[in-house]
Amino acid sequence: MINFIVCDDDTKTVKNVSQIIDQVMINNDIDYKTHTYYDYDKSFISDIVNTKLPNKVYILDIQVGSHSGIDVARKIRKTDLDSVIIFLTSFNELGMNVISDELMVLTFINKLDNGDKRLSSAIEKSLKVLNVKKLIRFKDGGIVYSIPSDDILYITRDTVERKSIIKTDYSEFKVKTTLTELLDLLGTNFKSSHRSCIINMKRVIKIDKRNRIITFDTGETTDLMSGQFKKEVGI
Repeated sequence: MINFIVCDDDTKTVKNVSQIIDQVMINNDIDYKTHTYYDYDKSFISDIVNTKLPNKVYILDIQVGSHSGIDVARKIRKTDLDSVIIFLTSFNELGMNVISDELMVLTFINKLDNGDKRLSSAIEKSLKVLNVKKLIRFKDGGIVYSIPSDDILYITRDTVERKSIIKTDYSEFKVKTTLTELLDLLGTNFKSSHRSCIINMKRVIKIDKRNRIITFDTGETTDLMSGQFKKEVGI
């Protein structure tokens, strides 16, 4: 679960930031909640000290009325070194104050300088900083599977049992869901190396074109590589 904590005294900005969060998170199958505020008030401060809220991403205006977002960041860092802080500003000189202060801020974004695109990128980076794993979630045979996609090495098709075998670092999952259906759930890091095999390119450390052997970072290998899918795996 990711908790986005947004504070800005402009209602349009808060609405826009919330929409950007939704747009980014719809592509990341991760549970999240957006908490919105328009002032650094008692309600906002209570979320700072709420230790039950995991994986916080603060998206804060540097100046809200007479309150300084930089002062708020200092309060956050007194008890919380892990949360991500992203600052929004309309004034570059205020952003420079963030750089000169050791607050471990992910970035400051000028709202008037391609702000929406930069905020989307910053949110994506925050997920990596928090090391939150993207999941593939699907229902098969009455069971709901939630598997971190980065944990998957490859997926093969057992033509005898007519099942897909999802090979991860720690286990194998045999499911009736087809390779095509699974590939639709997975990101761009997953490619077909064979009509009966999908590989996670992020986990590949070596491709032996001559012998058609793919080696993964665990040392495990597969020979399910056909000439038909050479372009898919970049050879």
